[in-house]
Amino acid sequence: MYRSNLYNVFVAIVVALGGFIFGFDASVISGVVGFVSTEFQLSELQQGFVVASPTLGAVFGTFVAGPLADILGRKKVIIIVAGLYVISAALSALAVTYEMLVVARMVGGLAFASLVLAPMYIAEISPAKLRGKMISINQFNIVIGISAAYFTNYYLLQLSQSSSEFIASIGLADNVWRWMLGLELVPAILFFALLFIIPESPRWLITSGKTEKGIKVLNRLFPGQNAQHLVSEIQAQSDTNLPLKSRVSELFSGKVRLILVVGVIVGISQQITGVNAIYFYAPTIFEQSGIGQNAAFSQAIWVGLVNVLFTIVAMLLIDRLGRRPLMLIGLAGVAVSMSIAAYGFSQATYRLTQDSIVELNNPQLQQSLAPILNKTFESDVEFKNSVIDLIGLQKAQQHQSTLIQASVQMNPVIILVGILGFVASFAVSLGPVMWVLLAEIFPNHLRGVGIALTGLINSAVSFSVQQFFPLQLAMLGTATTFMIYGGFAILGFILLYRLLPETKGLNLEQLSEAFESQSKKLN
Repeated sequence: MYRSNLYNVFVAIVVALGGFIFGFDASVISGVVGFVSTEFQLSELQQGFVVASPTLGAVFGTFVAGPLADILGRKKVIIIVAGLYVISAALSALAVTYEMLVVARMVGGLAFASLVLAPMYIAEISPAKLRGKMISINQFNIVIGISAAYFTNYYLLQLSQSSSEFIASIGLADNVWRWMLGLELVPAILFFALLFIIPESPRWLITSGKTEKGIKVLNRLFPGQNAQHLVSEIQAQSDTNLPLKSRVSELFSGKVRLILVVGVIVGISQQITGVNAIYFYAPTIFEQSGIGQNAAFSQAIWVGLVNVLFTIVAMLLIDRLGRRPLMLIGLAGVAVSMSIAAYGFSQATYRLTQDSIVELNNPQLQQSLAPILNKTFESDVEFKNSVIDLIGLQKAQQHQSTLIQASVQMNPVIILVGILGFVASFAVSLGPVMWVLLAEIFPNHLRGVGIALTGLINSAVSFSVQQFFPLQLAMLGTATTFMIYGGFAILGFILLYRLLPETKGLNLEQLSEAFESQSKKLN
């Protein structure tokens, strides 16, 4: 990157701190849910809602974020988001009831609007040649945040088991989950403070009639370029003062409809291919391959590492190779990887023997399971249902990992290859490329409402995947569930192969012409 772009990069990094906090917030709950389940005596349904509740907040937050950003300005709304992260982290750490914890996490979910605001803002302060890389900083920060949460959860847990008097005096030993959640305050406060030193989006300033301020920001962001020429380009495409109803109507008009369709397809594909099933349930998935709980958590670490590595690959390639090739390669990789995992699980058989059941070291459980000894089950659903019939749902869930490890015959390496292949394919495509596309394909005056609508749909699909994944495993089985995700990836590939033009290197005002050309080809 040229020295003249260093200020742009600094501003992008500041705004992308919201991505780090999102990633941290989304994954920190994996270490918390066990502790709060015991402390608040939660049912399984309540446990699931503690995990998924931020997504409900995100559905509302992403819907209103775009229009608010058009009315108040990008910077002001991002500052509000940072404040919500601070409030959520503090209230979550101090929660004294299940209800208070859920409300606190839903407040954090409102702040997930940073997912749509950061790419929007970064796109508007970036040179066209660097836009893809700079928007990808946000996605990179998300995966760093995810990995950081896994690390801090583990580190705090180790500290909580120390016999140190200091550890006891600060309440870490008895309240480790509160420290896990409260640690989010550090990046959240830093994010909030740094936002006050960055400029407002020059495009928003100009389209809001504050042209003089916009020119000053343009001169600082793009030294050496003709600011008045940039102003003319922006004004030629902009009419942000249109009423919200008019902008929503225009989204569905013939001229913009293809852009909206592509945005919605990309937004749905990112979630419906199962990414949050992998990220939020990775240890559970690995346990299904019979490797046991400890090894499952160990393998889950690889998910985070591969995610970071291939997000870096995407950042290096997105402006060189282009958005369309990365998206199509990634969707093809997701389809193949899910098929590999589905094949691995479809080959599994389940059989409890006298020797394997003795290793359970639970005489009462051994006696209860005696009727299915030496019986071979061809699917995980059949095996689990038989176990539930004999010992009940609660005990079956309590001992599921041990029972699967004792009974399953399969190759767990196939599952590891499939899951890591999925993560690599997602990280190089759907993860960062989606937000780059959404930030640049909509015309300037429709960008806020367009990203908000596609973000809303993306969040709704995300919530559905999180909510129904355990039910899919119970009713359909692991192999069928992954095959469904692979099928959705194939469908997304076909649709985007036909509809998505290349957008790299175009300025934000030229992109509508590319979509008009693509629309004419389809007609």
